[in-house]
Order: sequence, then C-alpha cells, then structure tokens
Amino acid sequence: MMKKFKLGLAWQILIGLILGVIVGAVFYGNDNVTKYLQPLGTIFMNMIKMIVVPIIISTLILGVAGTGDMKKLGKLGLKTIVYFEIITTVAILIGLLAANIFNPGAGVDMAHLSKGDISQYQTTTEEVKHGGFADTIISVVPTNIVAAMASGNMLAIIFFSVLFGLGVAAIGERGKPVLAFFSGVADAMFWVTNTIMKFAPIGVFALIAVTVSTFGVKSLIPLSKLAILVYVAMAFFIFVVLGLVAKMAKISIFKLIKVLKEELILAYSTSSSETVLPRVMKKMENLGAPKDVVSFVIPTGYSFNLDGSTLYQSIAAIFIAQMYGIDLSITQQITLVLTLMVTSKGIAGVPGVSFVVLLSTLGAVGIPVEGLAFILGIDRILDMARTAVNVVGNSLASLVMARWEGRFDQEKYDNYFENQSKA
Repeated sequence: MMKKFKLGLAWQILIGLILGVIVGAVFYGNDNVTKYLQPLGTIFMNMIKMIVVPIIISTLILGVAGTGDMKKLGKLGLKTIVYFEIITTVAILIGLLAANIFNPGAGVDMAHLSKGDISQYQTTTEEVKHGGFADTIISVVPTNIVAAMASGNMLAIIFFSVLFGLGVAAIGERGKPVLAFFSGVADAMFWVTNTIMKFAPIGVFALIAVTVSTFGVKSLIPLSKLAILVYVAMAFFIFVVLGLVAKMAKISIFKLIKVLKEELILAYSTSSSETVLPRVMKKMENLGAPKDVVSFVIPTGYSFNLDGSTLYQSIAAIFIAQMYGIDLSITQQITLVLTLMVTSKGIAGVPGVSFVVLLSTLGAVGIPVEGLAFILGIDRILDMARTAVNVVGNSLASLVMARWEGRFDQEKYDNYFENQSKA
C-alpha cells in the first residue's frame, strides 16, 4: 500500500513565502495587494499575540512552583542576565568589526537613495529619552498585572508569574488545585498554538506579498552592500559565535537549527519572534531543558537578549557614519558600544525597537539621525534576518542555562534526535 504523502509545516511555510515574493513582485506598487492581503497577515499575527501571554504565565507559574526555591531562582536569574550581557556585547563588537573592515557605507550616492519617514520613531525616541533604563527597571514591577498583560509588558508579566509561582509553592497542599488549573491552561494553550500554526503558510504568504509589493526588490539594489554584510555577519554570529557557545555546552548548533527550521522560517517571514515563542519553548523542553528554566530564560531573552538586533544596530550606525564621510574615533566607537548595551535593554518591547535604539544612539556619537531615513526602505528585509538570529540566540540560551545549572537532561536530548532519525 502506497504511503500517504504529507507536506511538513516547514515546507508549507516556505511555499507560502516563495508565492508571497512572486505575487508581491508581479503586483509591485499595486495598492490592492495591501488592501486584500494585509487583513490575512494581521489576523494571523493577532492570533499569535493572543496566545503568548497565557502561555508565558501558565508555564512560568508551573515551572517556578515546581522549583519553589527563591535562592535557586535568583541564581538562575543572575546567571541568565550575565550570559545575555556577554553575548549581546559580542554581537555589537562583531557588527562594529564587520562595518570597519568592509566599509559598506563608503561611496554610497545619497542622491539616488529614496528616503523613508522616520518621524514616528522620533516620537517614540523622545518618550524613551524621558524614561530610559531606570524607568524600564521600575516598569518590571507592575501596578496592575491586568494592564501589564494588556500592553504585553513581558518583564512585568515574568515578575508577577515568578512571585505567584513562589507563592503557590509556599502554601503547599492548598496550592495543588491552582497548579492543576495552570497545567490545564498550558496544555490547552499549546493545543491552540498547534491549531493556529496550520494557518501560518497563509499568514506568511500575505505578509511577504504586502512587503514586496510595497518596497519592491529595487529598493535593495542601492543598499545591497549593507544588506549582504548584515546577512553574512549574522550567519557568522550564528555558526561561529553561537556555534562555539553550543559546543562548550555539548550541543550541536546544526542540530538545534534543524529542530527549529519551521520556527525560523516563520520568524524570518513574519519579522516577529512572538509568532514562534510557544513552539520554541515546547521544543527546548523536549530537548532536555527543564520547564522552569525554559519558561524563565526564553521570555526574559525577548527583552534582554536581542543578538540579531544589536548586531544590526552596530553595523547600521557605522554605515550611516561612513555614508556621511564621518570617521569615528576608537573613543566614539567605545561610546557607541556602551550606549547600545544600555539602550538595547532599556526599551525592549517598543514598536520598531531597532530604529528607536539607533535614533537614541546615533546622537551620542555625532552621527546625523536623518541617515536612518535612507535605510528605512530595506529595514523590513534586515528585520527578517535579525528576528531569526534572536530566535536561535534565545533558544540556545535556555539549553546553555540548563547545562550551567547542572539540570540539562542529556538522555532526553539524545533520544529526541534518535527518534527523529527513526521517523
């Protein structure tokens, strides 16, 4: 009897991506593409965003209550933040090094570049400047958890869930019905996630078609040197930097990418890490990281471990300086590194975060912020790559932290790939 052929989700999403590019290129400049397809993409993105908060809250409460040890959790938190700081600093330095070696902004004719409108980001930057890093720390403690959930304030949600989980653990037997409830919520939400993912190829098709029809492939040509350098630097960061980190943790970066292939295609095509958060958390648990480590490290990484974004920001800052013929001194570049280290953490969750970070950073070293208007046209193409890097970085972080804590399940990891090879 002939085996029934079934196309995997990764292939379905890839086909949606390719068809979207074709439709967008054929109907370049046609407003009807946005009019008819944007709603499909928006509905898919909204469905994903709808499930993120319940999944984080339920899994984090279950994980923390299972640990029930404030000291152990504090140690994990400190190790996680130290790890994130080291990795993101390495990403910034690689970006600066790549931009200084290859000079992507040298000889760019600004007269032939189209300018985008950066006013919306400038407004957000002003709001950020008034608050800054100190305000971010304060906003970790919510005055109203329902409001924090509504606004998607990830750090406030994590803070509340950790405290609540510790509370459930502290009351012992009386906390068991609460744990049973959240266990049911988590299982139900993962079922909802898998159901929503069946619509991913349609959502990806719509989002990519709108992007290509709006900006066109032509927008890439004048800035192709920047785009190629960003993609090459990100590939180097994943396979060399994260590859070495993975090797030290006795994990294969190639195996990890293979496990995440569906999530990476989806994150790349939607430019959103949120779309894959639930599935990435589940897969990292399956690979041998404990639930409490996964549910703490990955959501925290979405605010503090944006490797792809910080790498891009350092390249973009030097690119704009080179475009204007500004030669940055070593001191100015060190200032740039330090400013990026703080601002990239301080405004996590702000829409267009990479642009906002750049706007609030460029002024610190005397680079004209107007230069950002020239790269706005290809920002979506670059955003797709940095989102995929962020997903790999945060997924690996959960496994590294599990290994560092001495709680990585090697048998589970080995069995996962053994079962995959048999399937």
